[in-house]
Amino acid sequence: MSQPIVAGCDVGSIWAKAVIFDGKEILASAVIPSSPFPAKTAEKVLEKAANKAGVSMGDIEYVVGTGYGRVNVPNAKKTVSEIACHAKGAAWSCSDVATLIDVGGQDCKVISLASDGHGRVMDFSMNDKCAAGTGRFLEVMAGVFELPIEEFGERALKAERILGISSQCTVFAESEVVCLIAQGHEIEQIIAGICDAVAARVSVLVPRVGLREKVYMSGGVAKNIGVRQALQRRLRVTIWELTEDPLIIGALGAAVLAMDALRQQQ
Repeated sequence: MSQPIVAGCDVGSIWAKAVIFDGKEILASAVIPSSPFPAKTAEKVLEKAANKAGVSMGDIEYVVGTGYGRVNVPNAKKTVSEIACHAKGAAWSCSDVATLIDVGGQDCKVISLASDGHGRVMDFSMNDKCAAGTGRFLEVMAGVFELPIEEFGERALKAERILGISSQCTVFAESEVVCLIAQGHEIEQIIAGICDAVAARVSVLVPRVGLREKVYMSGGVAKNIGVRQALQRRLRVTIWELTEDPLIIGALGAAVLAMDALRQQQ
């Protein structure tokens, strides 16, 4: 008997992600930019992942939706919070995760996981009230410099010192950065300050749940080496890399939960 196939779909504010899963391995994953129409975005990313896996949508027996657009995921039999999905996906990727820092497009979370390796959430802290400390904040700042967001982290590492960004609001921080550029400060030092500002916003969430090692990051900002190193400095801890792409961890967790739900039905 062939393995059943399930899918997880994470519709975020910047990226939509899908994972096709057979309970043992990721058959395929896909990432596309989110559009103002979450249902169409979800359908598109699921189809892209299914095509990469060489299966049809009809072959997928169970779909779990997550992310801000989770209620719009077509054919989803269940929706689950991003917190539960990121915890489950991170634990599947690396069973020794104790603290997970998830920095997404519109919010950031710090999640404490149980030590049994099953991705159970013990506690969490979240900031979804302000764009500062999120991927959206970094996108705005990258736009000021007219730089691809992918270059930001590497440019921060070249700075000889960190130029502090005092503004907590994205709008005011953007104006502050423009002024720093006009004053002739080195771009790398300003970018290092921006990365450190994100780390500062995220690090204040950590004491609310307690810092336990090992620490990992998920979400697109986990790929930004400048932010990751700034967080390591502030938290005085090593932040380890997940074995899977940190951007798809929420969708992976949704897929793992989809398989769990399917097996419970059988």
